Amino acid sequence: MQQISFALGRQTLLLYRKSISVFSFVLEIIYELKNFFLQRKITRLILIRQILFTGFEALGLIAFVAVAVGGIIILEGSAILPGFGQSKLLYTILVTVILRELGGLLTAFIIIARSGTAIAAELGNMVVNQEVESLVSFGISPILYLVVPRVLGVVLSMIALNIYFNIAALAGGWFMAYLFAPIPIPDFLYKLFSEISVSDITSSFIKSLFFGFIIAVVSSYQGLQVNFASTEVPQRTIKAVVLSLSWVIIVDILITAIMYLV
Repeated sequence: MQQISFALGRQTLLLYRKSISVFSFVLEIIYELKNFFLQRKITRLILIRQILFTGFEALGLIAFVAVAVGGIIILEGSAILPGFGQSKLLYTILVTVILRELGGLLTAFIIIARSGTAIAAELGNMVVNQEVESLVSFGISPILYLVVPRVLGVVLSMIALNIYFNIAALAGGWFMAYLFAPIPIPDFLYKLFSEISVSDITSSFIKSLFFGFIIAVVSSYQGLQVNFASTEVPQRTIKAVVLSLSWVIIVDILITAIMYLV
């Protein structure tokens, strides 16, 4: 009976994988979101683990990259323009380069390198080990059980890490500017916030939301496309990275263009 169940699970999974497209995959994820919090605690545990891995464990790397980027921007600006640390241009460049663009993009790249590859490889190995077809044979939706908590975890982590990156990068910029010309932190914050607009914050949040969703969906989809062969896992993982990077850049350009037109 158990062998029959696994056989039916494999057949169902094969038919499912052949029929589903990326568009229908996204629609099914959105549909299952409403059922997620009605499930047992195990799915919430997957969500918590994903947030810990994607968000908490990346804090050190994010802080290092952010502080370095903020410092380098000030260092390069001071090398080009004398008195750059005291000019209004300092705050305009920090807001434009970090808050609008680099914060979200670099955070997304780090998440792709860490979590995107991990999700694709993990789901791919689950397919190879027949864990996914076991879920299907017992009538459990792999989208609800495996994909939705990972999507939510990556999206929430992406938003939080983007805010964290921006704060760390701006702090790094202030520290480097302080080395060239001492700037009291209250004056720095006042001039900085005077340059930040609502559209800057909105653009940063929207990009984080879309970037996290794209990374999680693409990585999950590629992981579940493994055809029961372990040799396909690294291939699908690389494909997930390439597609995630491509779509993140494309969506970034589109959102930036829309924000400027509006």
